[in-house]
Amino acid sequence: MGQLVFNEKKVLVFGWARSGKAAAKRLLDLGAKVTVINRDPYPDDTDYQQLLAAGVEFVIGDQAEQLLPDFAYIVKNPGINYDHPLVQKALALKIPILTEVAVALSTFQGRLITVTGSNGKTTTTSLIGEMLKTAGVSVTVAGNIGTPVCEVVGALKSSDTLLLELSSFQLLGIPAIQPDIALITNIFTNHIDYHKTRENYVAAKFRITKNQRPDQVLVLNAQGADSPDFATKTAAQVYEFSRQESPTFAHVNQTDLIVDGQTVLPLNQIRLVGPQNLENILAAVAVAQLAGVPTTAMAAVLKSFGGVPHRLQHLFDRDGVAYYNDSKATDIEATQAALDSFTKPTIWLAGGLDRGDDLMRLAPNLKHVKGVIAFGQTQQKVVELARSQHLPVITAIDVERAAPMAIKLAQPGDVVLFSPAAASWDQYDNFEVRGEVYTKALQEAFEQGEN
Repeated sequence: MGQLVFNEKKVLVFGWARSGKAAAKRLLDLGAKVTVINRDPYPDDTDYQQLLAAGVEFVIGDQAEQLLPDFAYIVKNPGINYDHPLVQKALALKIPILTEVAVALSTFQGRLITVTGSNGKTTTTSLIGEMLKTAGVSVTVAGNIGTPVCEVVGALKSSDTLLLELSSFQLLGIPAIQPDIALITNIFTNHIDYHKTRENYVAAKFRITKNQRPDQVLVLNAQGADSPDFATKTAAQVYEFSRQESPTFAHVNQTDLIVDGQTVLPLNQIRLVGPQNLENILAAVAVAQLAGVPTTAMAAVLKSFGGVPHRLQHLFDRDGVAYYNDSKATDIEATQAALDSFTKPTIWLAGGLDRGDDLMRLAPNLKHVKGVIAFGQTQQKVVELARSQHLPVITAIDVERAAPMAIKLAQPGDVVLFSPAAASWDQYDNFEVRGEVYTKALQEAFEQGEN
C-alpha cells in the first residue's frame, strides 16, 4: 500500500491481543509514538516489559475520554465493534481507524495475494500456500489464519510473496489495499451482529478489490450471488471458478479437475472430502495458476493435503468408524456442506451459541444422519430439528460429554461428524478450543475403553 506514514506520529493501539502486541512492536520499528489502551489490566510478561522499556505508554480502561484529538491513527483490534464509544469518538474526530494488517502493508513491496470469504478461507489459503511452496516460491502466509502480518512483514523482501487470509473485520481497517491477486471464496449472511446489515457485510468483503488496478486480478465464485455485481464494479481482471461442469477458468468435469484448460488430476486422487472442499480446491488452483504454479505442484499438494485442523478434519478411523472434527462450522452453511459430504450413516454432534438462526434450514441435509447428539445453547433447537425429521436424538451438557456418547452409538461403516452449526462462545473461548476438547474427549474415551 505504502500511503500510510507512521514516523513521529502518535498512534493509539486499541486492544492487547496478539494483533495489538504485533502492531505496537511494528509501529515502534516505524518510528511511531505508541500508546496502548486495553479494557483489562496488562499481563506483566516479556512483551509488556520490553514495550514499556521502549517508551510505549499503557493505559487501562477503554473510555472514550481517553482518546485525545492529537492521535494520527487508531489501530483497532478487528473484533472491537465500531459501536464502541471510543471508536465512535475517533470517527467523530476523523481519526483514521486501521487494523494491524494496514500497519504491516504500509511498507511491503512484494507480491500480495489475498483471500477472503464467508467459509473456506483458511483451507483455501493453506492450499494456495502449499502449492506456492511446492513450486519453490518464497511465500509467507499470515493474517486471519493465525499469524499477525506485523510479526512477519519486517523480514520480507520485494522478491517475496505475502499470502493473507483476511476477515471482513480486518478489511474494514485496511484503506486502499491493492492485492496483485485477490480471491473471494463465497459470501453468505455472516456477522450481522457486527456489520448490522448484509449490505454492510458484502461491502466489507468488496474492499478486497475496490482499489485494484486493471493489471491486477480478482478470482470469484461463479455461483456466488454477489459475483456478477463484483465483476462489474472491479477494475481488475476477473477469473471465475465453479464446482459445476462449465467453461469457467477452474472447473470440473465428471472425472477431472481442470484449470485454464489443463487437467490438474483425476478427482478420485484428491484427498480432501466434501463439496465445500472441492470449491476450496477450485479457488486454490485458480489462484495458483494465475500465480505461475505448475499443475504438477498443484496435483502433488492435492494428493497429500489432509485438511486444516477443525475444518472437516479427518481425525482417525477406529473400529470401522470415521471420526471428523468440523468445529469451525460456526454457521448453518458450513454444516450443510459438511453433512452433504457423506453418504454413509452419520452420527451428528451439534450445538453452540444461539444467534437466533433457523436450524430447520438443515432439514434437507439430514438424509444420511442416523442419530443426533445436541448440546450448548442451541441444544433444544437441535432436538426439535431432529424430531421433525424423526431422528433419534440425545442431549449432553457439552462437547466433552457428547464425544463418548457418539462412540457408543457408532457402528462399523458409520461416520461421526462434529459440526456444530453454531459459534463456540456459549461454552468455549473459540472454535479451536472446542475442537481440541472434542478430539481429546474422543481419545480419552478410547483409552478408558482399552483399560
